[in-house]
Amino acid sequence: MAELDPETEERIEEPVSKEAEREALLTPAQAIERMRINVPPRANKKLRVLVERVNTDAQLKAWWHVANINAVKRLEINDHSWVHIQIVANIAMKLLRQLAKNDVEPSVVRDYGMSQDDAEVVVALAAFLHCVGMAVHRDGHEDWSLFLAEPKMRELLDGLYDEPDLTVIASEVLQAITSHRQDGRPLTLEAGIVRVADALDMAEGRSRIPFQHGRVSIHSLSAAAIEGVEIKDGETAPVLIAITMNNSSGIYQVDELLKAKLRGSGLEPYVEVVAHIDTEAEKKLIPLYRLEL
Repeated sequence: MAELDPETEERIEEPVSKEAEREALLTPAQAIERMRINVPPRANKKLRVLVERVNTDAQLKAWWHVANINAVKRLEINDHSWVHIQIVANIAMKLLRQLAKNDVEPSVVRDYGMSQDDAEVVVALAAFLHCVGMAVHRDGHEDWSLFLAEPKMRELLDGLYDEPDLTVIASEVLQAITSHRQDGRPLTLEAGIVRVADALDMAEGRSRIPFQHGRVSIHSLSAAAIEGVEIKDGETAPVLIAITMNNSSGIYQVDELLKAKLRGSGLEPYVEVVAHIDTEAEKKLIPLYRLEL
């Protein structure tokens, strides 16, 4: 079920889990016709215009489609379609706004005297463009994403920023894109947010593709165990990431994969992660698991 943004009460639509696999069966024209990104802009006029432009950009949507063909159909790995883009963008925006509510200052505000709205543009653009390089190849896709993203973001930001601010925003987006890789080193809060948001796209739809193709391993089993991810107020930190699992193998996703993306992200002081199992059979074994960063 779609969530409501806690402050604006706008509905955040997250496409159904089978959408990415169905998309791989469509023609390119059919596939991009179905794509529509929804990120609540609130009062951020620049973000509103950016999302409107993204939703009419056939080239960007075509990259998402090819990325998904490469991921799901050719490599049989996790979804890298517009479904992934939408989920990552919404998670990233939730993280940024939750941190802002707790007076955590974005890097573009601290370092350039820009605004929270500008930080939201950086995070949204990085989410929209972070894995377009998958349209070229899985290997080194972060670098291909940089190559494709730089001219595209200047198109999308045309008229919203003048120089030198345009280049500042573009550079911050590129840094977030390159830093989302496994061994990335985010230098900004915004880059760390995108890195962690990418890792938090772990709920059932995205994670179960390898399992459905019969590749049974700790990776596929633990991915299939993740039922949901919720971001809310924390007790000991500004942000609580609450993960629901259907069995204890999901701890591998949390302790090995999510921890790797959180460490070095810059978000460690602001985030607590708790995972719990939502089945009676395993409650006695592991009622609650708290990630130690």
